[in-house]
Formats: sequence, C-alpha cells, structure tokens
Amino acid sequence: MKNAMAASKPSKTGRAPVKRQQSSSKTAGGGLAKEAQPSPQLASIVGSKPMPRTEVTKKVWAYIKSHNLQDPQNRRMIKADDRLKEVLGGKRQVSMFELTKFVSQHLKETKD
Repeated sequence: MKNAMAASKPSKTGRAPVKRQQSSSKTAGGGLAKEAQPSPQLASIVGSKPMPRTEVTKKVWAYIKSHNLQDPQNRRMIKADDRLKEVLGGKRQVSMFELTKFVSQHLKETKD
C-alpha cells in the first residue's frame, strides 16, 4: 500500500522524472577502452597488434615484473633495461607515475 501512495504522489520538484537513452552499443568505444597502435619500440614489449590502453598497461607491468625491473628498496621506481629504455626516452630509471606518460607517447589511436 505504501508503494501505491508513493507512485501517485508528485516528486518534490514537481517535474516528471527524466528518462535517459541507453547507448546503442554494448561495449564502450572511447577513452581507455579504445584501441591504440603501439610504436615499434613499445611493440617489442607488448606486441604489435592494436589493443586498449588498459591491456597495454597490463602487459608493460607484466614485462617489468617478469624481468625484475622494480627497485627493491623503492618499489615505485622502475629500472629500465635496453628495451624499456627506448620507451622511456633513454632514462635509466623512472617512477611508476611517470611510466604512464612515456607509454602514452608510444601509442597512436586507431581510426575506426
């Protein structure tokens, strides 16, 4: 009975609720989910096929961990080997926060 009374009662603002349209596609196509083409330098680490930025990040971190490139004393710092140094602009060491900036420079958005 309580729900029936609430349904007939006008809202506090006096306006009808706004219905939002659903997106026509089921998958997001922009932002982090949009596929990007890695540069040849980055492709040596993550592969050459276009992939979303999130997947690139996962593969870069998998490479860093599998090659033991985190500084043992300060795990926020990444030590670059020869392949990673090409992506990091020649730097020997960067913080994990700078890593994203350098990786982004090696991604080119693909056109649909």
